[in-house]
Amino acid sequence: MRILHTMIRVGDLDRSIDFYTSVLGMKLLRRKDYPDGKFTLAFVGYGDEREQCVLELTYNWGVDHYALGNGFGHIAIEVDDVYAAAERIRERGGKIIREPGPMNAGTTIIAFVEDPDGYQIELLGPRG
Repeated sequence: MRILHTMIRVGDLDRSIDFYTSVLGMKLLRRKDYPDGKFTLAFVGYGDEREQCVLELTYNWGVDHYALGNGFGHIAIEVDDVYAAAERIRERGGKIIREPGPMNAGTTIIAFVEDPDGYQIELLGPRG
């Protein structure tokens, strides 16, 4: 068994695809409209879905925002260098909501980015 994808609902699919591809460097793997259901699915990730977990961006036609609630935490992405990754994301227009540095009560270097819909993305260095 393995995790295939995580689905998040987005208010503007093109804006979200642009963020995940242009700012975070993912690739658009596939996109399909479902007219009978009035929604579109787009899958983004860093590699082939057969080998890696990806994100499913779900756009329900006519819904431009969602209340995120307090149950969802964040998406975590491993990067080679948290400081450099945060700077690249900032240069590409991404919103850093927690600057790189040691995590609370620990030594692991982390940073947090916010996507256009308010979802938080944690940047972590490689595990030792």
